[in-house]
Formats: sequence, C-alpha cells, structure tokens
Amino acid sequence: MPPKSITARSVRQHWTNHQEIALLDVREEGPYAACHPLFAINVPVSEIETKVPGLVPRLSAPIVVYDNGEGYAARAAIRITALGYQDVSILADGLAGYARVGEVYRDVNTPSKAFGELVESIAHTPSLSAREVKDLIDGSGEQEVVVLDARRFEEYHTMGIPRGRSCPGGELLYRVFEAARDPETLVVVNCAGRTRSIIGTQTLVNAGIPNPIRALRNGTIGWMLDGFEVDMQKTEKVPQPSVTAVQRVRQHADSWAKYQLLAESADRTLYLLDVRDPEEYARGHPAGFATDEWMGVRGARIVLYDTDGVRAPMTASWLLQLGWEAYVASAAENLSIPQGPSCTVSPSGAITVEGLQALTGATVVDLARSPAYRRGHIPGAWFASGPDLARDLNQVNGDGPFVLTSPDGAVAAMNVADARQSVTRPVFYLAGGTTAWVTARNPLETEARWLSEPIDVYQQT
Repeated sequence: MPPKSITARSVRQHWTNHQEIALLDVREEGPYAACHPLFAINVPVSEIETKVPGLVPRLSAPIVVYDNGEGYAARAAIRITALGYQDVSILADGLAGYARVGEVYRDVNTPSKAFGELVESIAHTPSLSAREVKDLIDGSGEQEVVVLDARRFEEYHTMGIPRGRSCPGGELLYRVFEAARDPETLVVVNCAGRTRSIIGTQTLVNAGIPNPIRALRNGTIGWMLDGFEVDMQKTEKVPQPSVTAVQRVRQHADSWAKYQLLAESADRTLYLLDVRDPEEYARGHPAGFATDEWMGVRGARIVLYDTDGVRAPMTASWLLQLGWEAYVASAAENLSIPQGPSCTVSPSGAITVEGLQALTGATVVDLARSPAYRRGHIPGAWFASGPDLARDLNQVNGDGPFVLTSPDGAVAAMNVADARQSVTRPVFYLAGGTTAWVTARNPLETEARWLSEPIDVYQQT
C-alpha cells in the first residue's frame, strides 16, 4: 500500500489547532536551509533510522515527509514505516505545494532565531557593540567585566572572544553568581551570532540578577567583522556554583516561574529532557530522561528535569513562550513512558577493519557529514551524500566491492540495502565505522574525493 498524502493546508491546520505533527524535510541540510517551512525539521533520508526515533518517540504520532521533487519522500516514508510508525504521510506536491499556501524560510533554527528577535524587540534587551565590549575588556580597572559564552562547549572551544568563559545558555542563571560574585560586575553574554546572547541576557534580566547584564551585539561574528581577533581552543569554564550561590540564585528562579508537572498519556508525545550540564547527566540521571535531543513533534509535551530548581524552570519559561507545552519535573524518578522505536544495526553485510584491509579492489564510500570527512577519513575514501548514494555509486569505475562507512557505522549500515539495489557490485559496511578504523591504530587522510556535492551542511553567506 503506497503512503498516504496530506495537503499543506492540513499540516498548517495542525499547527493552528495545537495538534501534534512532525514535518520532516528529508533532503540534505544545504537545500533545507535554503528554503523550508517554519516548523520543518531536517532529517536526510539516509539518516532516518538513526535520527527519527529520538525526534519522534511515540509510534502513533503523525509524521509528514517532503522533498522538492528529488524522489526522497517516498523512500523516507517506507523507511519510517518500517521502524513501526503508524501514521506516515507524504506532503502533497512537496515543498512547492507548501510554498503556494504558506511562508517558506531560509537559514537553520529559524523559529528560535525569529523568537530571539521578537524578544529583543519587545523587552528591549540591553546590549553592547563589539567595540564597546573590547574597550571594557581592555580597560584598566574601570569596571570589572566577565564574559559568559552561552554556546555549547564544543563551539566555544573552537573559537571565542578574549576573556570569555564557557557557560551554556541553560547554565547561565545557575552559575552566574559563581562567575560574578560582586553585584557591580558587568556580565556580558556572548554567542556565535545573536539569538543565544539575547535569550541568555534576557534570562538574567528577567530573573532580577542585580548585576548590569548586556548581550554582545551580533556575538562572535560581529566581533570578527569589526576586525578583532578571537582566541582558539579555549577551555575555561565557569565552575559549578557553591551551595550559597545555588541558594541565592534559586530565590531568583522561584520568583520568576512556577510550574506543575502533568502526567503524560499514551495519546500525547512526551519528551523527558534533562537540562543539566552534560557532565552531570553522564554521572547519573532518571530513567527515560535524555539530553541534547531535538524535538521533532510540534505540539508535544515537554517535561524538564534538574537537581537544583533553577535550570528547568528557566528553560520551561522560554519554551512556553515559544509555543511548547512545557513542565518541570518534581518527581522525575516516577515518570514512565512507553518504549519508543530504536535503531538496531543488523550484522548482515558487516565487514571488520581486518576484513576491509584484506579486500582487493574495494572502494570505501564515507557517509559522514562533510566537515567530519574533511577533518579525516580512511585513506582513499570517497565522500557521498546519503540521499543520493544510490545514484552516485554508479559513477565509480571498477568492479570491486563497495564498503560504506560513517563515524560509528550506523548510518552506513542503514543504507546498504539501498546501495545494493542500485549497483551490481557487492556492498558491505564497516562495522564500527571510521571510529573502529582509528581504534585499530590505522591512519586517516584529509585529501578529499567528492563523489557527491557536499550540500549536507548549510554554508552561511
């Protein structure tokens, strides 16, 4: 039975009526970022099995897939249905059909970026230019300044402005009194561009923090555009707050937002999110709670958990304003949700590192994201776009076997079947992926071989 179809008007009606629906753009990130509906989530068809279970944890949640005429949507619907999802549709006429009745947008993370601009416009979030912040940092004792970088640590580590310390957005209120103990200290909140600086600053302002709080206008990008140098490989973090600091900041959090936990039901998608620092989460967390996940089902419920009564209420406040139904867990250990779908890697077609090295005439094809491929890949490996893998394999000369790889091998394994349908040559996948290759003390190289155009990552211009 072919997948059913749904119109763009019906999808928009779900949003208007606050009904659950997941709209998945199954193209690569580059085309998605160039044009997509506001609430669409990007999941390339080649990554369905590894991403959709986390994005859509309830098997009966309605899922709609679309492309822009490339032919990915039908393949995606089949693969999503094979995972056990019960309500999968294809958007009638794809992106073009949606554009006839609704607005389309450019960029990634569009809803949150638009929300940040709205917050700044309404709340008049205080900010400083890059020049003003640099003058303050370079000043000799005029005013004490601390710079809190609200991005993920990995982004901060890549590059950041001088004096900046890592304090991801959800940690700002929790750790601010550890970073700025004197109420006269100026706190500057920084990010890559604008949004996290705005939201982080407004978070501290809303909570009534007595310090002067300012966003770095246009973030690290603005800093660089003004010709100022950035620091690389930064590692400084704002430490965990003391007991006194937590007690003090909890008073600010309690005065700002109060929410009551609602129990989930089998008829509503429920996300259980631990909003603490990843290191705290790794040391222990309630069963069922995850961290660093997207929320793919618009209209779902969200329950947030922390151990301090600061980070979860602050995050819930912003999610509510973004249109989500968000709650704070008061007894997270008692929550229980039905088991959702999971990605299981089949051993069929697997080959070990030793087996790969023993093959004669093999062509290695890497399905990693292009930035990861550029940083290092198995010597001789070609980069391929996952959605176009079946098409592009036919460009490779020779009659030896193909071996697909990806960072951990999971995406490669999930695409073996599609590859085998398009070529007559044997197709395997590397068990454990490129990580297994490195673990076996084998070298990587950085010379690029492009079997597909690298449109998998949005390049901002």
